[in-house]
Amino acid sequence: QVQLVESGGGLVQAGASLRLSCAASGRTASNYYMGWFRQAPGKEREFVAAIIWRGGSTVYADSVKGRFTISRDNAKNTVDLQMNSLKPEDTAVYYCAAHHSGSLYSPLAYRYWGQGTQVTVSS
Repeated sequence: QVQLVESGGGLVQAGASLRLSCAASGRTASNYYMGWFRQAPGKEREFVAAIIWRGGSTVYADSVKGRFTISRDNAKNTVDLQMNSLKPEDTAVYYCAAHHSGSLYSPLAYRYWGQGTQVTVSS
């Protein structure tokens, strides 16, 4: 079992920055990919970014590439998402998830999920 708790969401204006954090506990394997997803009202959950605990290899959705940065702290068991130059279309509930198997881009490939944190970007 892996427990994930997100924090750091909030309401900001367009162009601002936010940093989300995901604290992982339980059986966190070093070969897991950890991912961030988001879901806006009426839309499907979509991939944002992923990172592997060991080595730090990262993957990003095209929509956030160059603006968002995913990082991990192995000692603290945290995965952060630094979000810069936020846009109103970034408004969503953001979820942290632990990958199990399959495509990194599919939420079906992730076994454990946090409860989500709301990010709202006003224009």
